[in-house]
Amino acid sequence: MTLDFDTCYRALLARDQRFDGRFFTAVTSTGVYCRPICPARTPARANIRFYPHAGAAEAAGFRACRRCRPETSPGSPEWNVRADLTGRAVRLITDGYVDEHGVDGLARRLAVTQRHLRRLLVSELGAGPLALARTMRLQTARRLLAETTMPITEIAFASGFSSVRQFNASFAEAYGGPPSSLRRPSRAAGRTPGPAGAWLTLRLACREPFDGETLLAFLAARAIPGVEQVTGNRYARTITAPGGPGLLELTLPAEQPDGPASRRHVLLRVRLPALRGVGRVVSRCRQLLDLDADAGAITDVLAADDVLAPLVKARPGLRVPGAYDGFELAVRAVLGQQVSVPAASTLAGRLAAKFGARLAEAGGPSVVFPAPADLAGADLSGLGLTTARQATLRALATAVADGGLALDHGADPEQTAARLSELRGIGPWTVAYILMRAVGDPDAFPGTDLGLRRALTELGCQVSRAERWRPWRAYAAVHLWTWHGLKAVSAWGDTVSPGGHPQTPDGPGTPDAASAS
Repeated sequence: MTLDFDTCYRALLARDQRFDGRFFTAVTSTGVYCRPICPARTPARANIRFYPHAGAAEAAGFRACRRCRPETSPGSPEWNVRADLTGRAVRLITDGYVDEHGVDGLARRLAVTQRHLRRLLVSELGAGPLALARTMRLQTARRLLAETTMPITEIAFASGFSSVRQFNASFAEAYGGPPSSLRRPSRAAGRTPGPAGAWLTLRLACREPFDGETLLAFLAARAIPGVEQVTGNRYARTITAPGGPGLLELTLPAEQPDGPASRRHVLLRVRLPALRGVGRVVSRCRQLLDLDADAGAITDVLAADDVLAPLVKARPGLRVPGAYDGFELAVRAVLGQQVSVPAASTLAGRLAAKFGARLAEAGGPSVVFPAPADLAGADLSGLGLTTARQATLRALATAVADGGLALDHGADPEQTAARLSELRGIGPWTVAYILMRAVGDPDAFPGTDLGLRRALTELGCQVSRAERWRPWRAYAAVHLWTWHGLKAVSAWGDTVSPGGHPQTPDGPGTPDAASAS
């Protein structure tokens, strides 16, 4: 969004929750920056500065408000959907890319020089990549200080700092005091302990409205046996984090029709053998659940079409299901060609069981999905896959393992689509589905999908109508899948998956021609 002063000031006066996370308000008289919903008294207009990112406010010398806690706000939908260099850079920084690869690695990933990257970020955000990365580490640390009883030394490394000394120095520079100054002993009761190997509990803000029920149903229908599990309003899975393999649980908020939206959040519980990389786990979980989607902007576009208007009105908070791991999602998409949704899940479970690492768990997810390098040269026979499908999976794994193909929210959609299309066995439907869920492209549209075509036919329109729904065609696709699935349930009984795809032999999409062999 454009940081027009008058628009931001009106949102600040109204404490408008729709703007939470879109910008931050800095007050020159106090040196503090806040969320636009902060309950503190509105400062004088002359003392206010608006910033598009918390890192920009901190780079300008402001410190985070302890009352509204800016680190707990939803992410800006602008950086969530923009496919340009700045948007991709911000998403990668949020995902911890600079912590692992440095600014030089980030610049190489984006195919620009460090100087150009810094100039671009400073021009658009007011802060360079190092400042933004430091802010993300500090935000993780502030969250751990406020919501856990982890020792401060452990928090330093869990947040991505390379040393306790660096951690203390960053805190002193940003907040004028040590990390312990942000802890309030009176609030210690009920916090979760956080040694390595223990469960760590954090709260993830939801941008409202949020239709978690439909989202979980979609994920449940496609859960990989042994890797993922959905029970009630809880999603659990194994993960690979910087500290090693682990487990996470996401408990979605129960419906609270009469409760204030600000109290709704997703509860994240994560267990890792080492605590480093908590910020990345939080970022991936937000991507998986599409928590930062701008429901208002999406509704404005889709509801303007008289065909989609009733669907959007019925489910205004519908999300595009994302992916915790892009490679895993891509493999799942390839396995889903020409087969039903349950059959694809079964095949993915066999693949994970044969090549994935096992955790010592009982009664829940216990298999870590194999990494690209594990499948690049693997013998995939005996899993029920055709020879052509085995070759496609190995080619996909090799491309990702070699670094020639990126499948995350920092990838360029056009470049990713071109590279995927070069792989034999991956056609238009698979490309669009991967862009939609793994790369997070809000305009990806699998137009050859069988369920979408049936829904459009029943609604009396052609696939070409989707051009009206740009740049939110991925959300339109989810609305059509959901509508068609519920309609099919009422007509056929239990012949539709909870996620909305008919359980026909064709599966979720029309077969890609390149994979038919």
